[in-house]
Amino acid sequence: MSGTSLDGLDIACCTLDFIDGNWAYSILKASTITYNKRWMQKLKTAHLLPAYELLKLHNEYGTFIGKSVYDFVKAQGLKHIDLVASHGHTVFHSPADGITFQLGSGAAIQAACGIAVASDFRTLDVMLGGQGAPLIPVCDMLLFPQYGFCLNLGGFANISYNNAEGNRLAFDICPVNISLNHYAGLLNMEYDRNGEAAASATVNNSLLARLNKLGYYKQPPPKSLGREWLEEIFLPLTENSAIPIQAKLATLTEHAAMQIAAALNARPASECLVTGGGAHNNYLIRKIREKTKVRLVIPPDDVVNFKEALGFALLGVLRLRGEVNCLKSVTGSRHSSSGGTLYSAGRGEIS
Repeated sequence: MSGTSLDGLDIACCTLDFIDGNWAYSILKASTITYNKRWMQKLKTAHLLPAYELLKLHNEYGTFIGKSVYDFVKAQGLKHIDLVASHGHTVFHSPADGITFQLGSGAAIQAACGIAVASDFRTLDVMLGGQGAPLIPVCDMLLFPQYGFCLNLGGFANISYNNAEGNRLAFDICPVNISLNHYAGLLNMEYDRNGEAAASATVNNSLLARLNKLGYYKQPPPKSLGREWLEEIFLPLTENSAIPIQAKLATLTEHAAMQIAAALNARPASECLVTGGGAHNNYLIRKIREKTKVRLVIPPDDVVNFKEALGFALLGVLRLRGEVNCLKSVTGSRHSSSGGTLYSAGRGEIS
């Protein structure tokens, strides 16, 4: 799993068991491979490449994922791996144009690690008229049914929940780490640890008002966000604001907290599971808590850090079983589907 915040490549070895009509999981081993400067630059600029160079990078990154999986399995002494489920790294996501593209060829992954692979989980749903996102709500529904909300604070914040009819709904709320990390980088930081830089500054109410007025926030779900919207609509507002970077971080944090709290307060539920890198941002969590009565539950670190990787493991298993792994109630597609391309003939055990 590689998210829009470019934290690194998350690899998690998970077991998934279907017992008496319910799914159970365990995260046995997990690791994040931090991108070096070369990979960071390649992924940041992939959307600018000519078609042929992008295809080359697609295979190169797939090989990188496959070799990383191979090394991880060997280092951890793991045996009999059934499937590698890979999200890849999103380069383009514009469902209105019928486009979504995640870097990291599944064929290249399989060739490099020798294990069966499921990849390209979003395309089928987009071809069916859906958003192709979020995909993790299936995981929320099947593995974490005890929570009224599941909130992921990644590059973008997204939320999932059951409506009154029992259907799972979900949508992207707003930018979080993808914008915060951008401005933290201008202060020579990978990220704003615990939101300390944001907490040191004052919110700019003028910029905050402009951000909160963006049309996306008035749209009903299903809806999703991508890099294109961020660069064309969101970042121009912050870039054109002549305030210190710390004040931009403070304002972006306040904006995210307001939008997330609004999503929580609009629906009846008492508890919310919070995962993703933003769950470690104490200042952001405090700002959200100030604006909602919903209790935020932050689980152990393995779930906080690797829930999305776990989610794609489940998506892969469901695809392998030919069962639904993408819900029309979430994405707005014509019907629910079992998305993902399979590359089999793997050994299942690295020798």
